[in-house]
Amino acid sequence: MADSRTPPEVDRAAASRRAVAVRRERAALKRDVATRVITPQELLRRAIADPASAAGTMRITDFLTALPAIGEGKRDRILADLEISPVKRVGGLGARQRAALRRFLDGRWPEPTPREGRSRLVVLAGPTAVGKGTVAAAIAAHHPEILLSVSATTRTPRPGEVDGEHYYFVDDAEFDRMIEAGELLEHATVHNRFRYGTPKAPIDAALAQGRTVLLEIDLQGARQVRAAAPDATLVFLLPPSWDELVQRLVGRGTEGEEERARRLKTAKVELASQGEFDHHVVNDDVTRAAAEVASLAR
Repeated sequence: MADSRTPPEVDRAAASRRAVAVRRERAALKRDVATRVITPQELLRRAIADPASAAGTMRITDFLTALPAIGEGKRDRILADLEISPVKRVGGLGARQRAALRRFLDGRWPEPTPREGRSRLVVLAGPTAVGKGTVAAAIAAHHPEILLSVSATTRTPRPGEVDGEHYYFVDDAEFDRMIEAGELLEHATVHNRFRYGTPKAPIDAALAQGRTVLLEIDLQGARQVRAAAPDATLVFLLPPSWDELVQRLVGRGTEGEEERARRLKTAKVELASQGEFDHHVVNDDVTRAAAEVASLAR
């Protein structure tokens, strides 16, 4: 006679599949924290909201070692200082332990606090392959009140690109002249190949008319704009996850293996700069992300 307390074979199989799925999700979350796609505070919030989730069931030891520059020795010292048992799971921390962990995280990796008095000049930056151009195009299509700045570049047009609409395509001599004449708000060499820059005149004219202007540029350019226009609103576009960013880059099929590896390494460095920005927007849905970016300078 079968033991009624033994779960049916189908239930055990389903439970095994769920356990494997949760382990994979926890591994993905650790990659997201390690690459700074999400902040450790965000993972903590998810764990508190749902202790049974992948974030909530993550061991505190795994959580801490996923953080940048924390190895096992430093992890153990942190746990001792915070008076947290190494067998604890993040979702199972008590109120005092949560507060202590949050203070530690805020001290080491503070989340951005939007600055007051931001202007209608919005800078959209983010890691390679995150979809900045796609989000910017959606903003241009659905928010005509916002002027999408057109950059100058020394690279040649791609199929379908129109001069003056997608970019101002110029040669190196003309780009040098624009720099010398002070006509560019920012300029940079991207991927060690071509130069890109943002002409100032159209931006100044639009801002004078009370319009919002969106600059979709790389990290180098965003830092230059921040220096030249400290009141600009800086927005960092994030991927939904590190795995998704990798898939977007590989899925494009436009770069070889060596180039993909170089760009992924660059993306990790770029993700680490997100603390310099006023707002973070996750590009999990282009229309939603575009609407969120469009609302930030109003």
